[in-house]
Amino acid sequence: MSRKFTEDRILIATHNAGKLEEMRQLFAPRGIAVVGAAEMDLPEPDETEITFVGNARIKAHAAVKATGLPALSDDSGIEVEALDGAPGVYTADWAETADGRDFIMAMTKTHKLLEEKMAPHPRKARFCATLVLAWPDGHEEVVEGFVNGSLVWPYRGETGHGYDPMFQPDGYEMTFAEMPAAQKNEISHRADAFRKLLARCFD
Repeated sequence: MSRKFTEDRILIATHNAGKLEEMRQLFAPRGIAVVGAAEMDLPEPDETEITFVGNARIKAHAAVKATGLPALSDDSGIEVEALDGAPGVYTADWAETADGRDFIMAMTKTHKLLEEKMAPHPRKARFCATLVLAWPDGHEEVVEGFVNGSLVWPYRGETGHGYDPMFQPDGYEMTFAEMPAAQKNEISHRADAFRKLLARCFD
């Protein structure tokens, strides 16, 4: 049985300012105050699972345990069909450098692997997002969102983050990085997961 959210505060288990702001805007009309992990001085837990849901669970339950507040976390990434679903849960890892994340490097690596495999066009991919909402008593709700598309090269666009400049959603001529943020946020994997979560726990 799914649980309705009746509290007036929610902790977003992310240190990503962009994600936090996105969540703030989504919850504002519902009168729910949003607090971020960085504001609470929470450490980032090690993501040791091999699935999106496993890592989202780690983040949500660690945040609940540390604060006693209900917490929402997400884990997301891109799955490339011709690479057997890689990078998937390791999307951020492919961008790791000694100086932080470099997604141009990650996109270039992805393109190079596709070229080496002589993968046919369109090079299908999908963005995935898993949300976990956890309460202090251990109850949790899990939802998944997806958006299908294909990978383009050279990458295009200045907005967005991660693999957005390389990802062209099905039915559109633009990449995510060429779209206004409002348009991308309407059709993204995270928006898909959010709609499902709101319908289940908030509406």
